[in-house]
Amino acid sequence: MDLFLKDKIILITGSSSGLGFATAQQLVQEGAIIIINGRDKKRLTDAKEKLDAIPNAQVIAIAGDVSAVDFAAKVVNEIEYHFGGLDILITNAGGPPAGSLDDFSDEEWQNAINSTFLSHLRLIRAAKPLLMKSTTPCILTITSAAVKQPMPNMILSNSIRAATVGLTKTLANELGPAGIRVNSILPGWTDTERVQHLMQTRATKNNTSIDEEYHKQAFESPLKRIGKPEEFARVATFLVSPAASYINGVMLVVDGGLNKGLL
Repeated sequence: MDLFLKDKIILITGSSSGLGFATAQQLVQEGAIIIINGRDKKRLTDAKEKLDAIPNAQVIAIAGDVSAVDFAAKVVNEIEYHFGGLDILITNAGGPPAGSLDDFSDEEWQNAINSTFLSHLRLIRAAKPLLMKSTTPCILTITSAAVKQPMPNMILSNSIRAATVGLTKTLANELGPAGIRVNSILPGWTDTERVQHLMQTRATKNNTSIDEEYHKQAFESPLKRIGKPEEFARVATFLVSPAASYINGVMLVVDGGLNKGLL
């Protein structure tokens, strides 16, 4: 199936590792022109080298912290300079730390809001003029299945990611008349570095091992396993592609069926 992604210009933030990197890999294989991003220049350089090894890869890397107030404008200006336009924006950021109500100060809440919500808002706002020039514009926010079914000891993620879903659904209606599709993917437990860190946090708290925590989490899924980054990436690639041109305003859960709700 042709997803019509060849030479589409795509920005993916938070893509030096994890779900963002897996999605970048899949999109490069589809022939898209990819702009990857990350805070750590060494990891970003390593990620670009891996992507460049894919035949006919077209990849540039722009370092920067998505939580910084001026990041969105800077990255969009650089894309405009290099390419003159943007077809697809995928907004992704590392999740906030685990913890409960008494664990975080106002400052820590604000930091989580900056990285987990305002980063999406600022990027979308900055990229909108370039997306308006595209014939196949699309925005995808990467959030979490926690907005459907809150996760234990994840109060920051459970609370703040819900705001991004509200923004996504609102913009699907607001930008739809301009032809800009806006969707979100809500990933569940997927084997990334972040999940490995969360499992370590659980193991420390519960006086268990990481393997035990992985096993317990996998057991809760109808598929009895944790997801793989490439499984998420294939869904994201289809959803942003012109092949999915009539999908708009969808909050798609990719969690192996862990969410037991009807909606």
